Amino acid sequence: MEKRYKYYYFIGIGGIGMSAIARYFNSAGYSVSGYDRTPSALTARLEEEGISIHYEDDISAIPKDKDNTFVIYTPAVPADMGELRYVMEQGYAVCKRSRALGEIAHGKKCLAVAGTHGKTTTSTLLAHLLTHSGEGCNAFLGGISRNYDSNLLLSSNPVLVAEADEFDRSFLQLHPDIAVITSADADHLDIYLDHSHLKDAFAEFASQVNKDGFLVLKKGVKISLEKVNAKILTYSYDTPADFYASDIVAQDGGYFDFTLNTPKGKIEKCTLGIPGWINVENAIAASAAALLYGITPEKLKNGLASFRGVARRFDIRLNTPQCAYVDDYAHHPNELRHAISSMRGIFKGKRLCGIFQPHLYSRTRDFAEEFADALSGLDELILLHIYPARELPIEGVTSRIIFDKVKLENKILISKDELMDTIRQRDFECLITFGAGDIDRFISPIEEELKARIEK
Repeated sequence: MEKRYKYYYFIGIGGIGMSAIARYFNSAGYSVSGYDRTPSALTARLEEEGISIHYEDDISAIPKDKDNTFVIYTPAVPADMGELRYVMEQGYAVCKRSRALGEIAHGKKCLAVAGTHGKTTTSTLLAHLLTHSGEGCNAFLGGISRNYDSNLLLSSNPVLVAEADEFDRSFLQLHPDIAVITSADADHLDIYLDHSHLKDAFAEFASQVNKDGFLVLKKGVKISLEKVNAKILTYSYDTPADFYASDIVAQDGGYFDFTLNTPKGKIEKCTLGIPGWINVENAIAASAAALLYGITPEKLKNGLASFRGVARRFDIRLNTPQCAYVDDYAHHPNELRHAISSMRGIFKGKRLCGIFQPHLYSRTRDFAEEFADALSGLDELILLHIYPARELPIEGVTSRIIFDKVKLENKILISKDELMDTIRQRDFECLITFGAGDIDRFISPIEEELKARIEK
């Protein structure tokens, strides 16, 4: 993508990663347009920013000037989708989202955060630490930063912060100067077949870190480091490592004060601006990368305290004595466990009801027992049917295979169409919505229903 084109056309423009790249080219003054399957709050925002979007598979919407049009697509789009087939057959310049991001990163100092969970909060916090310190960065994020109300940050500083996505081996397009790996749990087995192959991909990503750079690895993550030429440093929540927290003091509302231990000494009286112990762990990873980049301890502390989190990442929407409501993107068993554990710590003694929408038939099949075990940590469960995303149904795979294994008496399995009526008929002390599908369409209606109930 050395040539700059007049038109940039996105197939699947409403995805969180795709939309950040679309915003990047739009902000640079190019003509940007695209297709997505359904309208959303994010596509509405893109349209407000001047990007033309349509929602039907329609080749007539593709720019006709083939020689001056570059097409970027997400692998979440089926290979037989009409527009994608057309641009391939007609000889347009075409690439996947991951390669486009790799090309944008070329020539910049790249700070990348990878992991099967934790990467969105960690990369967003890292971008905030660089921005708040005055250094600035260009950031392509996997969520909407609450500090900046965007998944794209721009700066004249030639530094790029990227969420490095393991799906479809996308992160192998990046060659970072500093990389963080937060986790390498089994996931995306539709792509990798088994956990061993996924860990091989993480090992390859680690080997691509610049030999003069740093790999910051969560202590206990088991991947091969034989081919890593960068300096390897470890981090943990509270177990001694190169970077870890000590003197951890819980405050009201689930916030924490702590001392950050680093190879160059202690940074005392750190406070993170969002609640939850898992976010302290993410903050240690982001802090490690920021300090290795060169942020000063004082600027680091200020950045941590001013961080406001990421939409749909342990997002506290309502917190009153009568009722609390939290929304979270968790769609992997370990993410569910961490979120439920954090909820228990913040809302002590309250009855916890979770609404979970499984994401993908393959993930449901591969982790049904683990999902059931994690969800059994709730007091009540409202389970929805599977959100298929890019997949066709798999015979015998439904939400029922999770539901039957959940060890709760108070559990129901319903359709999305029944959800709001179910919520209206129930009382909640503490409610959390989980999932990476279209459960996000219910966040505002649920919040409004609970607020109206409190105001009566």
